Amino acid sequence: MLDRAKAGKFAYPAINVTSTQTLHAALRGFAEAESDGIIQISTGGAEFLGGQYNKDMVTGAVALAEFAHVVAAKYDITVALHTDHCPKDKLDGYVRPLLDISAERVARGENPLFQSHMWDGSAETLADNLAIGQELLAKAAAAKIILEVEITPTGGEEDGVTHEINDELYTTVEDALRTAEALGLGEKGRYLLAASFGNVHGVYKPGNVVLRPELLKDLQEGVSAKYGKTAPFDFVFHGGSGSTEQEIATALENGVVKMNLDTDTQYAFTRPVADHMFRNYDGVLKVDGEVGNKKTYDPRSWGKLAEAGMAKRVTEACANLRSTGTKLK
Repeated sequence: MLDRAKAGKFAYPAINVTSTQTLHAALRGFAEAESDGIIQISTGGAEFLGGQYNKDMVTGAVALAEFAHVVAAKYDITVALHTDHCPKDKLDGYVRPLLDISAERVARGENPLFQSHMWDGSAETLADNLAIGQELLAKAAAAKIILEVEITPTGGEEDGVTHEINDELYTTVEDALRTAEALGLGEKGRYLLAASFGNVHGVYKPGNVVLRPELLKDLQEGVSAKYGKTAPFDFVFHGGSGSTEQEIATALENGVVKMNLDTDTQYAFTRPVADHMFRNYDGVLKVDGEVGNKKTYDPRSWGKLAEAGMAKRVTEACANLRSTGTKLK
């Protein structure tokens, strides 16, 4: 999938999900766009999936992954399963146990449970970030898994990890060279690189964020000049919600193969539900001693609308990222 995206200068939407319903919405959106794609679960999403009784991240992630393996077979597309941002203090309770589970599966001759995991060391020094990255990359490669690394901060807030919006949100060529030296360029295991070019999680009003996707070309050329490998990095576009079509197009030209989408799809899922509740106020609530209307408060009635709304936004993302109609045959 990644090789095809890079060669064709398109990228896969990586859709965060927090339930079986949002999973189906993402799968439906990909299928309707005839695009392959990436389904991902953040630490907060996994905790939510684990249930509010014990909030176990590994249980939540494993449960949805197993469910996805079953239901995705009914969609005529290929999807990869990924775990999103995982900072240092959550590695032992999330990524490392999941890597162990996949290693056991591979040892039995099965495929890994997830196809990729993300290590978010952006809050650490680059030296510490890359040292942990080396350890995780070796384990991931042994389990036939791709690692995603974030080497410099992405602004805004994601599952409690917050970075200011300032000039530090731009990865330098020196940062990229140090990454290539520590993690290699594929020979130690394949990885995706979340470099920073002004990215911010969430959606901000125009003028608050200055994206510079042309910076990715500088990183590619800087490392290529030293190692002689053309376009050595597979880049990830974090904070993709609210980006302009031109910003996305420039990023694709410079090696982005995956773009995360969460805020926009959350809204697309919730907006039809809010509309349903407002339109059917006296049906979803038992007002003034009445009995309400079961057909309107049945979760399926508004859940179908939510799924359709989110699926539509996923198809739009596929169009923006040029992945529409590119599914593996």
